[in-house]
Amino acid sequence: MLDENLPAFFYRRSSNPLLTILYFTQSGSEPIGEYSIQKINPDLPQSKNKYAVALGDAAIRDVIFAEVLIEPEFQQPTLSAAEVRQQNGVPPPPVPLIPDGFTMQLYNPEQQVVVKGEKSTWTGKESWEFEMPQQSFRVPSASKLDRQQNDPGANSLTPKIIFKWKRDSKFSKDMTCYMTGTSVDGRKSKDPDITLAMYKHGKEPSLTLYEPNLRRVEIEDRKGLELVLLLGAEVIREIYLFPNRDSFNVAGAPSRRKNSRPTPGPSSTSPALMMTSALGSVPPAKTTSPVTQLPTPPLDTAVDAETKRLQALVQQEERDREKRDRAEQQRIKKMLEDEDRERQRRDAEVARETERLRRQFGLAGQDFGPKPSLPPRQGNGQQLQPPGPPPRPVSAEPRPHGFGWFQGLGHSPGAPQNGGGYGQSSASGSGGRRRGGSADSGTGKMMKKKKSTFF
Repeated sequence: MLDENLPAFFYRRSSNPLLTILYFTQSGSEPIGEYSIQKINPDLPQSKNKYAVALGDAAIRDVIFAEVLIEPEFQQPTLSAAEVRQQNGVPPPPVPLIPDGFTMQLYNPEQQVVVKGEKSTWTGKESWEFEMPQQSFRVPSASKLDRQQNDPGANSLTPKIIFKWKRDSKFSKDMTCYMTGTSVDGRKSKDPDITLAMYKHGKEPSLTLYEPNLRRVEIEDRKGLELVLLLGAEVIREIYLFPNRDSFNVAGAPSRRKNSRPTPGPSSTSPALMMTSALGSVPPAKTTSPVTQLPTPPLDTAVDAETKRLQALVQQEERDREKRDRAEQQRIKKMLEDEDRERQRRDAEVARETERLRRQFGLAGQDFGPKPSLPPRQGNGQQLQPPGPPPRPVSAEPRPHGFGWFQGLGHSPGAPQNGGGYGQSSASGSGGRRRGGSADSGTGKMMKKKKSTFF
């Protein structure tokens, strides 16, 4: 239960398997029987192949508020050879098809509510949609003309509110009812979903009404909406959430107990008639099963015949496939031969054209002269030596003492000194120019440290 303060209904089965009592509680009060769900008696002949349920009063069960009647369509199931062998060739009974929707009939005022089921292709969740008119009761009027008109709910121009039951998940048995929009004359408008009721499945199913959101529903027949929610949840649970073959009462009356004697049918004859000649005047017994009218062929013979037919069909398909393969191989072979002949024909044409041009113009002009000579290669083991660096210039003589940076630049290397030319020797008497400051300058003394002009 979501909240004990919210109104809730509990589905509790009674000692009668065909009767379920709905108990109402709110704000933690003691549950009180409010409604009763009554199912049709399967012993009745008119209940065969039908699903019928009614919602009535808990105390006076003859008072019916709403009911649902579903008559499904039946389909003969297809069985495999193994299943047919297990049933000894007897055809299985037809299987009921679950309908896509159902109709709920409300009384006082009479109104039909159609519930349509749909399944989401994306999530696989199922939902059931229905509509209820905003105005269900006639306006009080003393006019006879107004009384002869139909109820507002039957008018297509009356605005209707759209409700939808949705499963909480694909494999969940719980549902939630939402108000999804409005509809006028078949044109629907989508609104944000508003939660109205929550159905919880369990040992004791319950339906909780979300009262704060119920006040937002603009509808006159709030009692009718409550009945539709209670009865619709029960029908959806039995038909769609827990489908059962017995829900539609396919077998009619309940099956007899074990070790019970079969009841003699109307076609059985008395012993007196069997012993007299009156048997010829007795009409033949009526049979309803086609199996008793026609002799059933042996199962093995039917299976062998079906096996032979399938084998012959497979062999025929193999022969057709081999024939198509051979035709395709011949087509490909012919195509390759045609391409080979076409290539040989083109080669022959090119050879003839080349021979014709050679005979017409000859080979003159096709000699382009001797080939250009390449530079001689180095011998084995010889490699080109990279050129050496340029000779280093001869350094200038030592500057005289006291020469400053701002008194002038020294002589450049190679310039004449002491008035001598380039070819004259120095006055020092040395055989050649020497680097200034060397030990073999001939003076025998160490050169003094040069003074800095900055200090």
